[in-house]
Amino acid sequence: MAVNWCEFIRLLELASASSPAVRAQLDEAGVRPEMIRTEADLACLPVLRKDHLVKMQQNQPPWGGMLAVPQGQLQRIFMSPGPIFDAQGFGQDYWRWGVALAVAGFCAGDVVQNTFSYHLTPAGFMFDAAARAIGCVVIPAGVGNNELQVQMMRSVGVTGFVGVPSYLMTLIRKAEEMGFDFRRDFVLTKAFITAEKLPESLRRTLLAEYGVVVYQGYGTADLGCVAYECQKQQGMHMADGVVVELVDPDSGVQVGPGETGEVVVTWLNETYPLLRFGTGDLAVFTDEPCECGRTGRRLTGIIGRVGDAVKVRGMFLHPKQMEEVMGRFPEVGRCQAVVSRPEHTDQLTILLEPASADQLPSLDRIGETIKEVLRLKAELKLVPPGTIADGDKLIRDERVWD
Repeated sequence: MAVNWCEFIRLLELASASSPAVRAQLDEAGVRPEMIRTEADLACLPVLRKDHLVKMQQNQPPWGGMLAVPQGQLQRIFMSPGPIFDAQGFGQDYWRWGVALAVAGFCAGDVVQNTFSYHLTPAGFMFDAAARAIGCVVIPAGVGNNELQVQMMRSVGVTGFVGVPSYLMTLIRKAEEMGFDFRRDFVLTKAFITAEKLPESLRRTLLAEYGVVVYQGYGTADLGCVAYECQKQQGMHMADGVVVELVDPDSGVQVGPGETGEVVVTWLNETYPLLRFGTGDLAVFTDEPCECGRTGRRLTGIIGRVGDAVKVRGMFLHPKQMEEVMGRFPEVGRCQAVVSRPEHTDQLTILLEPASADQLPSLDRIGETIKEVLRLKAELKLVPPGTIADGDKLIRDERVWD
């Protein structure tokens, strides 16, 4: 992506003047906005980690000095796990996903079933706004009520799906359970997915067996769209409006093509500017031209996470969140979250060792707390003491991707 560095410096000067946190980030490095003239110059600035952002918001609630406009000028306020408050400023397609949908073949008149949540987190509104910006009709479906979703998908002629790939398969299987032939009885032909890894085997299955072409994008609740696939599906092109670096997670030094680095993004919007925001995702990029004709860099894959956090059904699960939940239940001696993926669907199982044989943990109470705090549904299993070995990770990811 070509960057207009004159405009970048203007926005950086504006962010420095209106966001105390951005100004502090620059001052810490002894940098003035006009000193940043190339992407390489960004390396002199510290990376803003998500964990640090959580602490900033806790120390200076609610925004940690990040907000660059009065709170009353926002469209919406969201809260993501962490917890982190996310701001939506004004604009028709604030998070910039519209271009990604258009490149994936979504267009005016499409009926789009948006299965991202509209509750507290911003993903549902991100894609609702993007789809409507390019003229689509949106069904604000969220997740759940699978039979009703299938009925609506068929009755109104849904042509596009937005959500995570495992949930698309869930709806297709539900349609088959209800006696439908998906290819014959439905007109859904395209899907745009993010927030969950897309196995190539699943992409091939959806196309070969059900006639659904699947495109994927990459973004976060804080940043919106960061990268997206073109029709060639040979990696994800960097989105306009952001500067994307891949850096060594320890040193913050930018890495080259083919090297693994953390995705660090600068988005200098006028509402909630983020300067060198570390996503925690590890990726690889290429600067080889794409067959579509674009010459900018592409992410060739998101290959892991910095640290111990994992993503389950589109939501991050952190060890510290597990500690927070289990700290409420002294009757639990040890616990471990196990993430598996049977039939292309993430499954979260939490193993619980009782602290004492005299008082067994209440699975109902723990399950309700997990849903409230982690926003994830989990299968809970009581296991004998000693099942979880000393030194075992709090989260064990057993998924195998192909």
